[in-house]
Amino acid sequence: MKRLRAVLVASLWLGIGTLLGFGIQFIPGPIKLGEDAALLVTSSGLQKVRVTLEPGNIILATPTQPNGTVFVFYPGGLVAPQAYEFMARALAAQGVTVAIVAVPLELAVLAPNRADEVKRLLESKKVTSRKFVVGGHSLGGAMAAQYAAGHPVDGLVLMGAYPAGNSNLANKRFPVLDLAAQFDGIAARASVQEGLNRLPAGTQVMVLEGGVHSFFGRYGPQKGDGLPTVTRAEFEDRLLERLTAFLEGI
Repeated sequence: MKRLRAVLVASLWLGIGTLLGFGIQFIPGPIKLGEDAALLVTSSGLQKVRVTLEPGNIILATPTQPNGTVFVFYPGGLVAPQAYEFMARALAAQGVTVAIVAVPLELAVLAPNRADEVKRLLESKKVTSRKFVVGGHSLGGAMAAQYAAGHPVDGLVLMGAYPAGNSNLANKRFPVLDLAAQFDGIAARASVQEGLNRLPAGTQVMVLEGGVHSFFGRYGPQKGDGLPTVTRAEFEDRLLERLTAFLEGI
């Protein structure tokens, strides 16, 4: 009996240790701003930008002279939000207020409505929003689409992403920009193509030549991804060009 009890106790502790070890792998690290946010391509005539980490772990990029457009961005699965800080800084330098939301365990599926918290944050700061746009990368894009399906927005941006099967936006009237990387090895081309059936008519589909899935953020190579034929600087330049044109055209 004592031996059985000892075995059970040992098994219990082993199980607890395994769960803790597994969980620790998915505990996000601290959000550190400015570590990898420098623009690889610079332009003249840009505004000064203030980037802050707000309560609730929301990265907020505020331009000196906001143009009234707010862009809320959902990170990809298991990707730290600061991996997209370069994009927030670049867009804010052109007048767009950008918020990148952190999500539990870095999985946007666990908090698809975080854009509501951004709205409350901006209201508390008395930031006027004339155009409220949501978007995201990979899993974050799918959750941005889910949010847009059930909340009022003025636009949607998908990067290497497609709406989940339960998110049908075909009857929506807001504009959508669907950006794909030519050699994306993560977001299957067939799934992206099929996802177009759940997006509004007139969705802008653009393929960024030479790029891969992980080029949408700065988090390093991703297992299963393709091989790029352009530099990160070239890809980011085209990405920001397409984003800027879309946001200005809404």
